[in-house]
Amino acid sequence: MKCYICENNCLMPDGTYGKCGLYLNQGGEIIERFTNQYLVISPITIETMPILHFQPGGKFLQISTVGCNLDCPGCISTVIVKEMGSGPTWLQKKIPEEIILEAKEKACLGISFLMNDPLACWPTFINVAKKAKENGLLVGCSSNAFFTKNSLAQILPYLDFINVGIKGFSDQKYHQCGARSAKPVWRNIKELHRAGVHVEISCMYRNDEEEDLIRIAGKVATISSDIPLQVMRFIPMEDADPGLETSIRKAEIMCRILRKYLSYVYLFNSPGTHYLTTYCSKCGEWLFKRDFYGPMGARLISSQVDVNVKVTCTNCRTEMPLETDKMRNRADCFLEPDFQGGYPFTRALEILESIIIAMDVSDRHTILQVWGEYANQKMLQKLHHDIQTPDAFLSLIRSIGKSTGNLEKAFQLAAYIELILNKIRATIAPVEEKPRVYYAMGKPLFCIKGERMENQLVETAGGINMNKIVDIAGRPGETISVDQLNALNPEVIFISAFISSSVDDFYEECIRHGVLVEAVKNRRIYNHPACGWDFGSPRWILGLMHIANTLHPHVFQFDILSEADEFYRRFYNIPFSSAETNRSFSKPSCKWRFPK
Repeated sequence: MKCYICENNCLMPDGTYGKCGLYLNQGGEIIERFTNQYLVISPITIETMPILHFQPGGKFLQISTVGCNLDCPGCISTVIVKEMGSGPTWLQKKIPEEIILEAKEKACLGISFLMNDPLACWPTFINVAKKAKENGLLVGCSSNAFFTKNSLAQILPYLDFINVGIKGFSDQKYHQCGARSAKPVWRNIKELHRAGVHVEISCMYRNDEEEDLIRIAGKVATISSDIPLQVMRFIPMEDADPGLETSIRKAEIMCRILRKYLSYVYLFNSPGTHYLTTYCSKCGEWLFKRDFYGPMGARLISSQVDVNVKVTCTNCRTEMPLETDKMRNRADCFLEPDFQGGYPFTRALEILESIIIAMDVSDRHTILQVWGEYANQKMLQKLHHDIQTPDAFLSLIRSIGKSTGNLEKAFQLAAYIELILNKIRATIAPVEEKPRVYYAMGKPLFCIKGERMENQLVETAGGINMNKIVDIAGRPGETISVDQLNALNPEVIFISAFISSSVDDFYEECIRHGVLVEAVKNRRIYNHPACGWDFGSPRWILGLMHIANTLHPHVFQFDILSEADEFYRRFYNIPFSSAETNRSFSKPSCKWRFPK
């Protein structure tokens, strides 16, 4: 028989699974592999999905499982769609009625499926959607929308909103993801829109794909120019080529071009950008201000819109295509706990994996074991705390070594890091003059929280952490004003090694906005030599040495490239190559692979 769930239409002889490994043909009936089993059940704000024009600020219950019907290179959810293997034993088992009860108890407007695709557990999602509608709840999802006509017909009566992730305009782009063609996706978008489902489109922007994005925008416009287009600036993860990442500056220029085709174009994965704010398509007045909220996410900051079914511009009274009848006041907006809600959860799994890999342990059983230990909210909050200071991170390494039976390897890794850490502390102790340091992510005005690891490294290396003076509530920080940054007047600025900008782009942005601090006047703005060197993996020790060299060049003279090569050879069994590092926390190189 052929599987009816997605358009790959896998041929499945009796007793076999389809290509995705998630459905079994058992006597002519398709059996779901992980029925009513969940990796994540957690409240989120709808912008975290992300959805921007439907119930802004609304609280929804996120549900996520494991696996996917496609296999996209550099997937940001690799740890859950590819590396969970046959499925962890610690998945949460809940029938639809229990999901609905939890949504109601937590005052959610509805159910939202994201991180992996609902096509990975279609019968479970359909049953939850049915129960949700019976109980007056809204239903939505993020999906590649590779539905068959059959599966789309199943969900249409229950679906209120959807973020469709388009893989590219051409069939070739879909072939790279293991799909037969792009045609079913466009067919389904048209049908979803025709049926009155709120549709938003997201697509990756990789280097030199301008023409592809323009063709996507043009095709979306033929359906409706009011459909929001979310441009996801590509963050190279896993095996993705680092050269595919485009700059924030270039992505913003691309968004301006795309707004010639569509009324609403947004830019994600770009801290500090104003392209997350909703403006009136006629007069340009802002309606909803948003900020970066981690990979693939946004956070509602403020609104000028009354809570009405019909949204009109406060300036010119033009009617806007947003649904806000259940919108909450800003003061009531939910803030997700640490590592909960959306894609930051996958970063937590990556951080744990990074420690295990650096311990030279690469079997999947050990990784799944550690993930299981940290899968609940209490342990995720502990993890978030433990990765924010050098000493707590060292304790975390030893703890994981003990729980996995790899104490000796864990102690070797921790001892190597601790030796350098203590050397820097002892050397800097008598130094009295310490420069004022500001840590940005992406663009100059996106201020990283003062308590985060990046700023702890600054203090350890003999700098004054100016970020902790700013009271901010976002994750991993939030956009501040030019006046706030000028008041801090840092002498040195570091740019995050996770989501970065070139020093030239960063400097030009400072000049354009009137950032007149000492670091700009003296061109003391610095990137790290490689990605992932200041947060999220044991490689932060390399970033610490670089920061120490930069702040106190007369005291520290670490040979950074030699130190990096020694670290990579000793803990990853590969030489260091800056050209092969990407934004992945866990994998040290885009060419690193698990041993077969």
